[in-house]
Amino acid sequence: MYLPKHFAEDDIAEMHALMRANPLATLVSHGPDGLDANHIPLLLADAAPHGKLQGHVARANPLWKPGRVAGEVLVVFQGDESYISPSGYATKAEHGKVVPTWNYAAVHAYGELKVIDDADWILAQVSALTATNEAALPQPWAVTDAPADYIAKMLGAIVGIEITITRLIGKWKVSQNQPAENRASLIAALEKSRDPMAGLIRPRQQ
Repeated sequence: MYLPKHFAEDDIAEMHALMRANPLATLVSHGPDGLDANHIPLLLADAAPHGKLQGHVARANPLWKPGRVAGEVLVVFQGDESYISPSGYATKAEHGKVVPTWNYAAVHAYGELKVIDDADWILAQVSALTATNEAALPQPWAVTDAPADYIAKMLGAIVGIEITITRLIGKWKVSQNQPAENRASLIAALEKSRDPMAGLIRPRQQ
């Protein structure tokens, strides 16, 4: 990933927060057929120094089968993103030398893919994933709400995966390269339109 210094995010806690808030990740692997990408919800489990990612895939998905993944995998988490119009810059009125761009926050996690074909582990993973995503609902659904024999059948159709993260790269491209007056005017414009990007720009004002 192209990463100018002023866009680099090195805080592991900040990167973990983005990963937890945006669990649907793109898992990129390399195998006998070349590059492959799968979109998989992954839960972050705390484990020093960078954490572990846990999830599951359909048993019909060749990703988990022997020989399908060579070397490390890349997992991409995408946070908030916004088109940035030059109209939000204070300097537009001064000299007009402004152009559009796109602001975004993203995390790249690298590690080795481990397959876990164990019914108890998969049940625990699915239950944790469900509980995490149902927590904010007025009537949360739980895995135990469904008949046990039905759940057992569903669990038989999936396989667990785990990635111990060996390195994390964070990129917060949130207008750090703009002068202070443009960052201030952009925050005001984004807050007016209730764009969450304003909340990413504000703490990184120089």
